[in-house]
Amino acid sequence: MMQVSKTFKTLLQLIILCFSLQSFALSETEKQEGAVSTKEEVNEYILHHIKDSHDFHLFSYTNDEGERKHIGFPLPVMVWSNNGLVTFMSSEFHHDDNGEVIVERKGSKFVKLHSKIYELKAGASSVEFDEEHHAANAHKVLDFSITKSVFGVLLVGLFMLWAFSSLARQYKNKSVPTGFGRVLEPLVLYVRDEISRPNIGEKHYRKFTGYLLTVFFFIWILNLLGLTPFGFNVTGQLAVTACLAIFTLVIYTVSGNKDYWKHILWMPGVPVFVKPVLAIIELAGALIIKPFSLLVRLFANISAGHIVVMSLIAIMFTLKETLGVAGATALSFILAFFITLIEVLVAFLQAYIFTMLSALFIGMAVAEHDHEHHHDEEGHEIPDAEDVRADFI
Repeated sequence: MMQVSKTFKTLLQLIILCFSLQSFALSETEKQEGAVSTKEEVNEYILHHIKDSHDFHLFSYTNDEGERKHIGFPLPVMVWSNNGLVTFMSSEFHHDDNGEVIVERKGSKFVKLHSKIYELKAGASSVEFDEEHHAANAHKVLDFSITKSVFGVLLVGLFMLWAFSSLARQYKNKSVPTGFGRVLEPLVLYVRDEISRPNIGEKHYRKFTGYLLTVFFFIWILNLLGLTPFGFNVTGQLAVTACLAIFTLVIYTVSGNKDYWKHILWMPGVPVFVKPVLAIIELAGALIIKPFSLLVRLFANISAGHIVVMSLIAIMFTLKETLGVAGATALSFILAFFITLIEVLVAFLQAYIFTMLSALFIGMAVAEHDHEHHHDEEGHEIPDAEDVRADFI
């Protein structure tokens, strides 16, 4: 009981720290160019917070001379241009007289517009915009850069490698887990016994438990990392959630047995003229709808959580003239604090849902239907209750 109380107290302190640092970051933005009091300025800051970037920005401040200082570190930029692969650090971007972010490398000029990197056409010295404010004399490049989200993925990957390697060594030595292993062990057992085994089945669950453990902890840790004021929003990036969904898609598609594909391509127990129609519907569900639901659910919930928390923090600036500084700050703190508590739960819940659905889809693909078929008076096969339930799911 004392251990639980101590853990809750520590979690509460971390949430308050995260909220305070996020508030500080927004207040520094307010000092940059006057008060952040308009809807457009708040929206711009929030959208900037949830976007990916080519550098790691921690916070900014204005010194005594009135100069704006940015604290952070650059990340490697790797793009494929007309002259092949070009690499440089994101700190090499500079502002020219026209306010455009341009860097020259290997005879090519690169410009960064709205966090996207473009290559200027030959002979161009600056960007020309069309009526829709699109770059008319530049084209996008293939971007393989180590962005902030990629950095977060690598960071969490290394952490998981260290944590689970340590736990595996303790199991190998047949010793009781100690240290951080005590935190990991009940979660590992939970994923194995409550998610993998009941949904995939006793015969096949061991084969897929490794993937389910990886995806559960990967999503959960990244979700928690997104609650810190460092600007991580990895699971709120559509490309990341799409990759995770594709991994699940490939696994249950490759692992599907003949019963699985028979139910998809030639549904038993239905009239022949209906089977092609059902095959199209089932294929769309297996190859498009299932992975799409996985990627959109995770992306939408995490992004929405970030937007809500940052919007509530912004109350202290947008309503300070109406409610006063103390009133706006108190209202902002109370609302944002409790939403952040809920987001801690959502971080776990979204990892659980993604893992549970992945296990369910894999279990449906590898399930074996060893049963006796019955026929009616005219000789047509009658599907039993298990078939009906499987087809319904």
